[in-house]
Amino acid sequence: MAAEIHSRPQTARPILLNKIEGHSDTVNKAVLIPKEDGVITVSEDRTIRVWLKRDSGQYWPSIYHTVSSPCSCMSYHHDSRRIFIGQDNGAVVEFLISEDFNKMNHVKTYPAHQNRVSDMVFSLESEWVVSTGHDKSVSWMCTQSGSMLGRHYFTAWASCLQYDHETQHAFVGDYSGQITLLKLERQTYSTITTLKGHEGTLWWDPVQRLLFSGASDHSVIMWDIGGRKGRTLLLQGHHERVQALRYLQLTRQLLSCSADGGIAVWNMDAQREEAPQWLDSDSCQKCEQPFFWNIKQMWDTKTLGLRQHHCRKCGQAVCGKCSSKRSTYPIMGFEFPVRVCDACFDTIKEEDRTALATFHEGKHNIAHMDMDPSRGLMVTCGSDRIVKVNNTLVICDKILIFVTSCSICDKE
Repeated sequence: MAAEIHSRPQTARPILLNKIEGHSDTVNKAVLIPKEDGVITVSEDRTIRVWLKRDSGQYWPSIYHTVSSPCSCMSYHHDSRRIFIGQDNGAVVEFLISEDFNKMNHVKTYPAHQNRVSDMVFSLESEWVVSTGHDKSVSWMCTQSGSMLGRHYFTAWASCLQYDHETQHAFVGDYSGQITLLKLERQTYSTITTLKGHEGTLWWDPVQRLLFSGASDHSVIMWDIGGRKGRTLLLQGHHERVQALRYLQLTRQLLSCSADGGIAVWNMDAQREEAPQWLDSDSCQKCEQPFFWNIKQMWDTKTLGLRQHHCRKCGQAVCGKCSSKRSTYPIMGFEFPVRVCDACFDTIKEEDRTALATFHEGKHNIAHMDMDPSRGLMVTCGSDRIVKVNNTLVICDKILIFVTSCSICDKE
């Protein structure tokens, strides 16, 4: 299939406020410190750094701590000032940060995995630290005793994790493209269900009970877990792998970031429809001409087989002649023009093409994102060892959102 290049409509552009430099290797995660002008970063250079904004307006490290292995991820709990660091050697290390953010003391080391820790969550309610790793497992450990409570293995690397603190359900994505829902208990667990489709990044909203996933197919899927009807919504607007997600409950907007620096703001309060499943057929479901593998019909009709395509609106298998037109259809999540059959194209009205998302250029690779909605702040990480602080004004559905992003990369 020939590549199609779509231009991304831009409505805003980040304004650089600060640039933080100093890391000697990739920064894997950065989080905002609530109620403080500060950022915590962990890096492949084996350092944990707490950056505070000084009177000069620049960020300087108030804590610079080196550990024995590269830092792959972290979980920070502000009220208790406890921070958990996942490492490349499979260990999880707990520290306690002082009230003035100038000192950090080692508390405990947990032998969580046999290989790199990919993601983790600390739950104060249960006093558990739940983590996933490249040893193809998810483990949960007691932070009071330091002992292992349970472990579950997958068929592929466990890549991402979301955890419901109230119900103790864990969503784990792995590199086979599956998302597994587990109910965790002390010393045991049960597998609830498996969702197929995405392996990249997850975000769980416990209020509306919605799970969002993004992956290398450039798309985002919303899974309506609370509805219990298997409803899913497809969102397509990125050109590269989706690597970070955040759902804003107050405004009912989803922010997604991709590897090429694209930032999408999706209006999830709008009425949306599920994209249809693609149908299978040996011939075009419009003109009934055979596809190229339908040898019998090709022989009987003495015609050459055609290539199969699918209409994004109805899901029918069609040939190129019967699907020569393209259209956006935001109600199904298609913000770029996609293939539709001629019959469906005629049913799409001009108001149906009204965009339900806005797109912005971060001008850097975005590998991870953290937000503080109460202050309208967003911090993102990339791959060039630089931390940038940007300010972006985003207007969506007449709701004014101030987004400040702290990024690790500034690639054009």
